[in-house]
Parts: sequence; C-alpha cells; structure tokens
Amino acid sequence: MEKKIAIFPGSFDPFTKGHEDIVIRGLKLFDEVIIAIGYNSQKHKRYFEINEMVDYIKNTFEGNDSIKVMVYNELTAELAKKYNARFLLRGLRNTTDFEYENSIAQVNNYLNDDLESVFLITSPQFAAISSSIIREVHKYDGDVSDFLPYKL
Repeated sequence: MEKKIAIFPGSFDPFTKGHEDIVIRGLKLFDEVIIAIGYNSQKHKRYFEINEMVDYIKNTFEGNDSIKVMVYNELTAELAKKYNARFLLRGLRNTTDFEYENSIAQVNNYLNDDLESVFLITSPQFAAISSSIIREVHKYDGDVSDFLPYKL
C-alpha cells in the first residue's frame, strides 16, 4: 500500500504551538508529515533565522520518524511531486484563512492534479495565535513562551 505523505508548507516565522497541533493531528491521517519551510516571495525578510527555526522544529519532534523538516525554494506543487506527497496539510483559524488557503489550494491542484489540500480547523486554544503577533510581542521583549513548543 502506498505511503500517505503530506507536506505542511509555511514560512513558520516562528513555528507555533498551533502549527505543532496541526502536525500532531495530521499524523492521525497521514503516515508521514513533511514540514516544509518555504521562502515566501511576499515576505522579504524573516524575523527568525531559517536554519535556527529548522533546529527548533526538529528538536520539538525529536524521536518521531514520521515527521521530517526541510527548507525549500520552489513551487509547493513541484516539491510535492519530488517527495511523492499527494496531500498538502493546512490549518484554518478563521474564514480569512479559508479564503486565502482556498485560492492557493486551487492553484496547487491545477499545477499538480494529484495533489489534494487537507484543511484542519485550528484547535480552539490555538485559534488566536499567529506568527505575526508572536513576532511583534517578541520584538518588544514580551514573553512568547506560552505560544511556542520550544524555548527561544
């Protein structure tokens, strides 16, 4: 039987407890989840250094061979082909997320018709967490430890 592989793409600047929750819940549906940190052409500069974030995420899931972490700089639909991933895993916090993700899912399916997007509704306790809010709090020396699954 073919292994069910999902890619969980994002900038993960930073990777939050909400992201962690989506990955853990995704493993109930998929054999493997690849957390793919992409370079978003719309975001010109990262707040957290990308290789540092890779290390934080790898440490978060240390010992779980079903979770891989990587950096990529190409179309997500093409990345999926390279890794035989037939699914994209995405989290939705609200209707704004849905509108944005729906458009991306349609384009990804156009570029790779074997690729299906699977959306998980964010668990209520994480719905208010966004990477942009965490960056802002951190920038002004606020405590973000409750929102991250690792220590900065």
